[in-house]
Amino acid sequence: MELRDLYDENKQLTGEKIYKGQDVPKGRYYITVVVFIQNNKNEFLLQKRVKKKDGKWATTGGHPISGETSKQGIITEIKEELGINIVEENVKLFKTIKTEDDFVDIYYLKEDIDINEIKIQKEEVEDVKWATIDEIQEMIQQENFSESHKAFFEDCLKYLNANK
Repeated sequence: MELRDLYDENKQLTGEKIYKGQDVPKGRYYITVVVFIQNNKNEFLLQKRVKKKDGKWATTGGHPISGETSKQGIITEIKEELGINIVEENVKLFKTIKTEDDFVDIYYLKEDIDINEIKIQKEEVEDVKWATIDEIQEMIQQENFSESHKAFFEDCLKYLNANK
């Protein structure tokens, strides 16, 4: 069973831990991480989740295990779900969203990845592809894109526009 660290309302480690699936105590938070990987053609690397997750397209994400920082957690998720090693310094945190029971750290990575070198984690990921902004917006309209990742994608576009 996966163990996760708990944080206070200021995103400070409390020393408390919970197992994946356990209820988060009131006033405590866990970390969720997502990353938008963009290539030099301005396409985004998407992964289709397995049907038991929701079968929709999304970006890579997950939760750091106990003892990992947020950034280490997203590097681990990329490695586990896509089989890719990423240089930590290249991953940029651009937004943190505080929800009722977690902090969502949204990262950006500019990297050309050969899709043929990706080794998907079959328990989590059904397929991968590069998609343009227009293609992603079409997926959103057709409800083929993860609902929670839709807002994260809009945040990513705002970040990119502000940093042109």
